[in-house]
Amino acid sequence: MTFLSAEWRNLIMANYAVDPELLRPHLPKGVELDLFEGVCYVSLVGFKFVNTRMLGVPIPFHTNFEEVNLRYYVRRFVDGAWRRGVVFTKEIVPRTAITLVARNLYREPYQTMPMRHRWDLTPTQKTIDYQWKYAGKWNRFTVNAKPESLEMGVGSEPEFITEHYYGYTRWDDLHTKEYGVKHPRWLVNPVQSYEIDVDFGALYGEQFAFLGKETPRSVLLAEGSAIEVLTNNTI
Repeated sequence: MTFLSAEWRNLIMANYAVDPELLRPHLPKGVELDLFEGVCYVSLVGFKFVNTRMLGVPIPFHTNFEEVNLRYYVRRFVDGAWRRGVVFTKEIVPRTAITLVARNLYREPYQTMPMRHRWDLTPTQKTIDYQWKYAGKWNRFTVNAKPESLEMGVGSEPEFITEHYYGYTRWDDLHTKEYGVKHPRWLVNPVQSYEIDVDFGALYGEQFAFLGKETPRSVLLAEGSAIEVLTNNTI
C-alpha cells in the first residue's frame, strides 16, 4: 500500500568512503552493510519534495519542501535475492509536522530546521543549491552541472548510489522496520563543480566530523522522478 506519493527532484549526492566499523554499531537488526567494489559509502543528499500526498491526500502547506539527509547503504537477503536499501543517520526538513509524522509512524530520524534552495537552470549550466540552518550557521551544498541528461552505466557507482529501493529503521534492539520505495531509473547530469560547507560534527555527531575535511569520492546530480513510499512492516 502506498503511504506517501510525491516527486523527488534535483537530487544532489556527495559520496564519501568510510571505514565500515564506523557504521556497524548503528546497523538495524537484520541488515548488513552493502559495499560497492569493496568500498563502504555514506552520502550527503539534498533534494526537493514536490506535489507530496499522504494516502493520496495533499496536506496544505506541506506539498513542496526541501530535504537534506545523511545515509548509508545496506542489504537484506529475502527469498533468494538481495533487497538493497538505505539507513538514515538524520533527515532534515523545514516543517515540524513532517518531522512528527515521520518520527511517530516510521521512527525515522527527522529534524526540523530552517531551509532554503536555489535552482538556476540555463541552456549551458544547471546549478542546484540547498541550505539549512543549525546553531546559527547556514550549511550549504551546491552543485554545478551540465544540462544534458545521461543514462547511468550498468554496474556503475551512480547506479549503486541511486538504485536502493528499501528503507530500514531501527525500531528497537530486536526489531527493524522495512519499507519499499518505488521509482524509475533516474537520469543524471554531468557534474562540473561543487561546494560543500557543512558542520558534520554538529549535525550528525562527532564520529562524522571528519567528513568536513574529506573529499567525496564522487558527486552526483540526478534529475529525479515521481516516487512512492510504501507502508512499512516489521522484520
